[in-house]
Amino acid sequence: MAQAPGTTDTAQAPDTAPDADSGSATDTASDRVPMAPAPARVPASAPVPASAPASSPVPGRPPPPEELSDLRVLKALAQPRRQQMLHHLTVHGPATSATLARALGLNTGATSYHLRELARYGFVEETPGSGHGRERWWRALPGDRRFPPRSRQSGETRHVMDELNRHSYAADLDLFEQAQRDADTERGEWADAFPYARGTLRLTFPELREFFEEYIALLNRYKRPDADTPDRARTVLTRFLAFPAPAPAPAPAAAAVPAASRDNRRETEPS
Repeated sequence: MAQAPGTTDTAQAPDTAPDADSGSATDTASDRVPMAPAPARVPASAPVPASAPASSPVPGRPPPPEELSDLRVLKALAQPRRQQMLHHLTVHGPATSATLARALGLNTGATSYHLRELARYGFVEETPGSGHGRERWWRALPGDRRFPPRSRQSGETRHVMDELNRHSYAADLDLFEQAQRDADTERGEWADAFPYARGTLRLTFPELREFFEEYIALLNRYKRPDADTPDRARTVLTRFLAFPAPAPAPAPAAAAVPAASRDNRRETEPS
C-alpha cells in the first residue's frame, strides 16, 4: 500500500495483542509488521477510517499501528483497480484522475470514482497540484496500517485478504523485474542499487513478533520529510516477507508386532 516519508506501508504482522497465545495469531497491503544514520523523524499522520479508533501521535514518534479489521474497508482496498491506482501513486507521486486513467488504461470516470472511494476510507487525499484550471490532484496517504492476524479473520475476510495479497505480490514482482531491466541503462551508483538477502532463523513466535517490530522501527529511522531529503535521494521500495518453513513430515511409524511374536522373539534370542 501507500508509503510516504515517516510511516510504514500496510502490513500483515504477527498479532501483538496480549491474548496472542490463546488463539490470536502481518504484509503487506499492505499497506504487514516487523523493521543508523538518520535521526528519528516526526511522521505524517493519516486520517483514520471510521472502523478504527483515532489516536493522538506522540511528538517525535511514529503514529501507532492502525488495524484494518472492517470488512468494508478491506473490500474497498482490495479492489484490483484501486490497488493499481495506489501502486501508481506510491511509486510516481501525486496525480490527477486523468493521469491515472492514461497510465492504467482506464477512463477518467472510473478513476475519479475509485479515488473518491479510497479517500472515503482514508487511503488517499486531495493535494495542491500544478494550479492549472480545476485539476484535482491526489496523493496516497501514509500510515502504519495492519491487517488482523489470520486466526482472527472470518472466512470472507480471508478470501478478501488472499485476493489482496495475490495482487500485491504480483505487482511487487513486476516492479522488481522492471527495475532489473532498467538497471541496464542506469548510470553511476544506482546501477548497483539492488541489495538482496535470504536468511533462515530459528525463532519462537514472540521472537518473530519482536523481529517484525524492529524492522518497522528501522524503516522509520531512515524516513524523513521531503524538506530534509537530499537532492540525490531516490524513492526506494522496501518489502518484508517472513514465513515458517514447512513442518517436517512425521517419521513413518514402525510396524506393530503382536505381543505373542515379541515374546517368541525374545525366547529365541541368544543369551
